[in-house]
Amino acid sequence: MGTKTNANGKIPDASAHLTTPTRLTGAEILWATLVGEGVTDVFGYPGGAILPAYDALRKFPIHHVLVRHEQGAAHMADGYARASGKVGVCIATSGPGATNLVTGIATAMLDSIPMVCVTGNVSSKVLGTDAFQEVDITGITLPVTKHNFLVNRTEDLAKALRQAFQIAKSGRPGPVLVDITKDAQQATAIFDFEAAKPKPYRPHPMLHVEDSGLAQAAELIRNAKCPVILAGHGVSESGAMEQVRTLAERAQIPVALTLLGLGAFPASHPLNMGMMGMHGESWVNHAIQQADLLIACGMRFDDRVTGSLGTYATKAKKIHIEVDPAEIDKNVKVDVALVGDLREVLEQLLPRVAGRDGSAWLKTIDSSKGAAAVRNIKNLPDSGHLYAAHVMHDLWRITGGNAIVVTDVGQHQMWEAQYFHHEHPRTLVTSGGLGTMGFALPAAIGAKFACPDKEVWVIAGDGGFQMTAAELSTIVQEKIKINIAIINNGYLGMVRQWQEFFYESNYQSTPLISPDFVKLADAHGIAGRAVRTRAEVASAVEAARTAKGAYLLNFMVEKEDSVYPMIPAGSALHEMIRRPEKDPLLESPEEL
Repeated sequence: MGTKTNANGKIPDASAHLTTPTRLTGAEILWATLVGEGVTDVFGYPGGAILPAYDALRKFPIHHVLVRHEQGAAHMADGYARASGKVGVCIATSGPGATNLVTGIATAMLDSIPMVCVTGNVSSKVLGTDAFQEVDITGITLPVTKHNFLVNRTEDLAKALRQAFQIAKSGRPGPVLVDITKDAQQATAIFDFEAAKPKPYRPHPMLHVEDSGLAQAAELIRNAKCPVILAGHGVSESGAMEQVRTLAERAQIPVALTLLGLGAFPASHPLNMGMMGMHGESWVNHAIQQADLLIACGMRFDDRVTGSLGTYATKAKKIHIEVDPAEIDKNVKVDVALVGDLREVLEQLLPRVAGRDGSAWLKTIDSSKGAAAVRNIKNLPDSGHLYAAHVMHDLWRITGGNAIVVTDVGQHQMWEAQYFHHEHPRTLVTSGGLGTMGFALPAAIGAKFACPDKEVWVIAGDGGFQMTAAELSTIVQEKIKINIAIINNGYLGMVRQWQEFFYESNYQSTPLISPDFVKLADAHGIAGRAVRTRAEVASAVEAARTAKGAYLLNFMVEKEDSVYPMIPAGSALHEMIRRPEKDPLLESPEEL
């Protein structure tokens, strides 16, 4: 017996399926389960092996965003998850549709982003025969998913989907793929949402903090003279912002942040030192190297954070609070490991931590800033040239920092991290671990669907923007308001910088010819303008913000500018290439 629908094709009460067992097709079970999991938006692209699902979609109250490339669907689901904290969902067909998701899945995996990726596959009877558009997507994605499923029986579908959501968001979050054969979508089975509920999540046996570990950590904090908190992405993923702040304030411990940790601790807070690592603040890196205690909160000691491991914070004892046991001692050996959810662990640790006077240590750090503290001044001087730093700094001032900024990967990403000061979690959406060019534009679409009332800005380089520029049409089709800032320096900027510093300025294959981005936007139906001087920045940003629809700004910035500081690969954290003493960014036109 088929499912009853009303005149417009929608199931009159899709939620009824969640309480009353009903016979549905696999395609209907897919959408009914997503409704039950609270999904309202999915990002995808149809094709033959997933067509039964698309045919059934009209019956369910889920909004489908039609992307222009499946990689965009994965990035949109990713951006949705990062901005909202919920599970993002993308969908694609078999073969090339499924493989086009892989880069986006890997991006989410490296940054611990909860996603459920649904793919169609050929019918079970032809699996393994090299049928048209058949590919072993579960085998391909095994290294870049937290888990994956191949569903070839309709009666197994709801259970697999519900388990996928549980796995994606529990413990250390990550992407889960559910591959569904076409016949499993077409056949029918009894859908019982409650019966498909997975068993309660069972934390890893190691996720148990012993009193002895808490006591050791508290003693190290009590005895430390030069402690530093290292705050990573896990702070916002755990919702531990308040607990980290309490620890920092009570014990007067300065806080250094990873790229993905930015916003988890307010930028304006006097204990916030700024970003650490390869392009982190010089005083932050020096403080870490001088510290006698590091308290790592929800971060994994990535190589971009540590520099050479043999010289990393050799004077410091180390406390590592981490939900994933596999990260303990993987890169950096620690003295105390507190394995568990960060918020829960800190709630157990805080009663053992007494107040302490950290003024001497804080004064030492502050005195080491010198001229590099320019990033914190209210208005960078106009040097007569347009630098990317000007754009980031002015964008921060004009928006008051009250925007979700979605960056691509490269120099502009680092300048944004340095000059746009994030006060709140989930306001910087960026690809950290995988460093995926082309991420920004589609991820911003996902972020806008997650937070429709928030101001959303894309910041992309001229190289990365061209990788997914087709998603401009998705913005227009969906009638969403997104502002786009292209930092156009005519190069693959970060690669060019490495060539300048380490390859004798041999700019092989990095000069980049681009289309007229303003005309390209106009061809899609999006307004825009080019910006060539600092004096134009404020009016251009305001024009974008007040425009009714999406708006694109093409910032023609200095071509051979570099990000400072920079730690060369394999060097110690304190061995930074520093900003030149006579830096055009900070000089007045008369001095140039």
